[in-house]
Amino acid sequence: MQERAVSRAGTLRFPCGEAPAPGEAREVAPGVLWQRVPLPNGQFINAWALRDGEGWTVVDTGMWNERAIEVWRQLLAVDGPLGGRPVTRVIGTHLHADHVGMAGWLCEAFDCGLWMTRSEYHQARQLQQRSGRPMPGPDLAFYARAGWDDEALRALRPMGMNMSPLPARCRHIGDGERIRIGRDDWQVLVGNGHSPEHACLYCAERGLFISGDQVLPLISSNVSVWPSGPDANPMQDWLASIGKIGRCIPDDVLVLPAHNDPFRGLHARLEQLARKRHRALDQLRDALSQTDMRAVDAFGTLFGRKDFDNVFVQRLATGEALAYLGYLVRNGEVVLRTDVRGVCWYRLSHQGASRRRDA
Repeated sequence: MQERAVSRAGTLRFPCGEAPAPGEAREVAPGVLWQRVPLPNGQFINAWALRDGEGWTVVDTGMWNERAIEVWRQLLAVDGPLGGRPVTRVIGTHLHADHVGMAGWLCEAFDCGLWMTRSEYHQARQLQQRSGRPMPGPDLAFYARAGWDDEALRALRPMGMNMSPLPARCRHIGDGERIRIGRDDWQVLVGNGHSPEHACLYCAERGLFISGDQVLPLISSNVSVWPSGPDANPMQDWLASIGKIGRCIPDDVLVLPAHNDPFRGLHARLEQLARKRHRALDQLRDALSQTDMRAVDAFGTLFGRKDFDNVFVQRLATGEALAYLGYLVRNGEVVLRTDVRGVCWYRLSHQGASRRRDA
């Protein structure tokens, strides 16, 4: 879920100037272009073009819709920022539609390959196959257990829309692998929590770090439990990944995120993000010391609001509330019970109460 934007005049520095308009690009380092593809909600996804011989490697793509197609045609035109040179490959940092929605369209247009981590690619394919079908019964039961009412459940639809058909083949990439792009080596660093096997790219020689959604400067990535893995502990995974990035990537890199502007101050931002999560956990412990709650009852504590404008945002909020609650359950601080309707309720355990008193 989003947090309030940190001050641009604070510990982070944004050295790349004004963001490019859709269909335009800004060179943030030699042969590295910053492009922005508009999203249906009025926001943007950053798509990075890396000079790769006579063409370009593209990292992340935007959602598949008419506006995105129009923007990509402007970028790819002979008189556009990419100079009419071909896309040599597409790298998807992870499975979400704003990152790989246009990947199939680009791969087909240029007969080039898609590069992704194995689990991200296969989960994206599964989402596409389910798109447009009725909501599976186990998924509906998952949200009912979290406290959704019948009206909200009826509005649920499978995810996987806004994605052009992904290629039937994918070049799988893995943690620690080095990818040669043009004259540069980029190391894959895999993070977890926001998605199952999120790929970041680090070029040590040039001091560049493509962070995808794993590290964002002004918002925090959604960390959710999903129906496909109800017993997962993504909050623990995400906190561990933040620590891993801090150990593996130096502080002086230029971070190229998926949303908002390129920035410097990586380690300060990692500390901010970790503090935010632990602060939210403390607030949740306090709330649970007062009353038992369902996942939907945690919205006010965690996000400052109890209702959301649409089912998609409510689904993200539910998944993240479950991630916080599941983290505390795994640590023995919260106990879970199920009522006669099958709804899950959470209460602070004796261990959790003791930890809260000691904090």
